[in-house]
Amino acid sequence: MFSQAVRIRIAPMLVCAAALAACGDSGPQAPPPPEVKIYTVELVEVPRVVELPGRVQAIRTAEVRARVDGIIERRLYQEGTDVKADAPLFRIDPREKQADYDQATAALSRAQATARNARQVAERYEPLVSKQAISQQEFDAAVAAAAQAEADVISTQAQVERAALDLDYTIVTAPVAGRAGRAQVTEGALVKSSEATLLTTIEQLDPIYVNFTQSSSELLKLRRDIEEGKVKSVPLDRVRVILTLEDGSIYEKEGHLNFLDMAVNSSTGSISVRAEFDNSRRLLLPGQFVRARVEGSAIENGIVVPQRAVQVKPEGATVLVVGKDNVLESRPVKLGILHGTLWLIESGLKAGDRVVTDGLQHARVGAPVRIEGEAGIPPVPAAKKPD
Repeated sequence: MFSQAVRIRIAPMLVCAAALAACGDSGPQAPPPPEVKIYTVELVEVPRVVELPGRVQAIRTAEVRARVDGIIERRLYQEGTDVKADAPLFRIDPREKQADYDQATAALSRAQATARNARQVAERYEPLVSKQAISQQEFDAAVAAAAQAEADVISTQAQVERAALDLDYTIVTAPVAGRAGRAQVTEGALVKSSEATLLTTIEQLDPIYVNFTQSSSELLKLRRDIEEGKVKSVPLDRVRVILTLEDGSIYEKEGHLNFLDMAVNSSTGSISVRAEFDNSRRLLLPGQFVRARVEGSAIENGIVVPQRAVQVKPEGATVLVVGKDNVLESRPVKLGILHGTLWLIESGLKAGDRVVTDGLQHARVGAPVRIEGEAGIPPVPAAKKPD
């Protein structure tokens, strides 16, 4: 057992040790604020890109129809091949039209002979009337007969020309150069000019058109933005158009707008727009569906943020912004089009806002954060060009 003196010396030491232990136990320490990277919003020029569905259309379509009655004797072209203008496509049995032409030619010869005789009679009567060998009435009748005979010649000449034209129409030719489609009739079929029987169709495929529609409200908004100086306008033929094909690939040729309708479709509330493309390889076919990425005007003072900084939820899109005293706040934004990895922000942010780009998983709205650094973003990309 300890002696009384030892117990007296140990007791103060125990009291001091307890006091030191109490001084060192200050409870659990608060974790440091999470580290985040930010992007400070700047005003930049952003291409104004619109994506629209479109349909391919031949630049010119010619329906080849029968212009005379007859029986198809032979098809003179290969279906699905390119033909030149005035190339023969079909032959209609020409025998009936040949007979009509021969008959008209004979009638012309007869009319010409009658006219010569009438002129000669009038010429013989002219000196006789001055000598009163014949009456003035007889001379006038001879002159009128000669004039009538000349008119008959002109009328018969027109019949010959019409018969020659019908004879030429028995060879059906291509009105334009292009790709000739499937024949709509076969040898032995009866065709009629009164019914304008369709024989085939020729389509010019190079260059080629793509038609799409633009909402009239969007066009009105664009015009207002141009007037207010928010958007920089460019001429119509300098508006670039990039096509995305049905398999997701980018069409190899870049096109441009060449037509903007000035009338609004009353049933759809949209305006027709057309673009023209080179189609030398015949990759675009009439009726094909594509997506057109139209890039022409530019937003002068646009705002973009990295795609990873935007949280898209059913109720809308938001970003986290570092506010006063480095406290996080959630900011709803209205998204425009996606430019590569950058979202165009139409509203909700202004220049100088500090948007969180990295560290979102640890950040909490209403809590402070520690800014680790500034995140750089790539330049605003234009529409993807064909290779």
